[in-house]
Amino acid sequence: MSAERDTDTVRPRRAVVVHVEPKQRLDALDRDADARLAEAVGLTAAIGLVVVDEFTVPLARPVPATLIGSGKVEEIGAAIHAHEEADEDAPEVVIVNAQLSPVQQRNLERAWKAKVLDRTALILEIFGERARTREGRLQVELAHLSYQRSRLVRTWTHLERQRGGFGFLGGPGETQIETDRRLIGERLAKIRRELEGVKRTRHLQRRARKRVPFPVVALVGYTNAGKSTLFNKLTDAEVLAKDVLFATLDPIMRGLKLPGGTKIILSDTVGFIADLPHELVAAFRATLEEVLEADLIIHVRDCAHEESEAQKVDVLKVLSELGIEPGTTSGDAARDERIRPFVEVLNKIDLLEPEIRDGLLASSQRPDGPVAVSARTGEGLEQLLARFEADLSGANIHFYLSLDAGDGEGLAWVHRHGQVLEKHYNDDATVDLALSATPAELEKFTHRFGAKMALGQMVEADS
Repeated sequence: MSAERDTDTVRPRRAVVVHVEPKQRLDALDRDADARLAEAVGLTAAIGLVVVDEFTVPLARPVPATLIGSGKVEEIGAAIHAHEEADEDAPEVVIVNAQLSPVQQRNLERAWKAKVLDRTALILEIFGERARTREGRLQVELAHLSYQRSRLVRTWTHLERQRGGFGFLGGPGETQIETDRRLIGERLAKIRRELEGVKRTRHLQRRARKRVPFPVVALVGYTNAGKSTLFNKLTDAEVLAKDVLFATLDPIMRGLKLPGGTKIILSDTVGFIADLPHELVAAFRATLEEVLEADLIIHVRDCAHEESEAQKVDVLKVLSELGIEPGTTSGDAARDERIRPFVEVLNKIDLLEPEIRDGLLASSQRPDGPVAVSARTGEGLEQLLARFEADLSGANIHFYLSLDAGDGEGLAWVHRHGQVLEKHYNDDATVDLALSATPAELEKFTHRFGAKMALGQMVEADS
């Protein structure tokens, strides 16, 4: 008997998913109802809930009390209670794939006798489970409290007039409202102060990286597009890469040396999603500043997904909210600080038909087009690394430097601050170097080596 009870205690919780589909959608690239329902089911599974029923509810006009019509509320309620009549565990949670007001949430919970979570609460729940670092947990808590603040206050309105007064000593409900508001406000202020400290630390880290001039390449994309798998493949890291939504929350950075010798820092970031709650965009701004500061942004897309184009629109929308617009060259960024050098990567080509895959690989040869890859098999990664190198070194200046062959310190400094393209040892114990460096690094070379340098000599050496 005890064994049976133990088995019962670990039985997964059951859930019903309800996707609310407005009858009129403004965006032609918007997903269809089935795709949105499937994504909601995936989000629900991401927190370990077992989905036992799925519903799509067309919505012509929102109902203030329950969002959806009373007929649909009754139909879903009957389906929930049918599980009890069939001697099954009744679903404990109903996921509504829409934004619910506090009143709507409360009324639906009463009608269905189950916990109700809307889309924002569901995503917050996932983030709460996945955050591992202290910074990540703070950001999730900030978003959660910001979301709960109005709901917690409104929950107590039924107590507001239990006691009279002049406003100095209100009823118990008012006291509870003020207490909750004060406690939440204090906690929010404390979290924001701690996150400001995180922001300052990141700023100092970025300044330190700029002194050791490794360009930052940031991976962005829709959740489950394969960013972490690509990150692992390129850096030999062991970041969690699973076929679930939001496998990565905390930013991870690793060094990577490109085939031509350029050293970069590759950053893996949290995935984006359609209708990403504003609370999360605001809370994760400190993390996403790594994207804002990146020298090159890599948009990883799941090209095998039927909603790939719509996902692209969602990602670009979130980037725009962060103040980032995609550009094709570093010159674009020089003209407008909102515009960042941008490369589109079409991932998961191993899931495509051979003729489609071959066509995408062939088009990857274009210097400004998308790059087709499979992070799982490694196909196309050589072309991707070459694209990294071309985009990051496109503004580099080529020059020539002659040093004593025994100047080990000088040679080590050169390798740290520039890219050695050619090296030739002479009979007079000197070494001739053909180099490439950013304009900022060129100034350091000029300051350190002065007359030993010459611009344009690399061409002469090649000839």
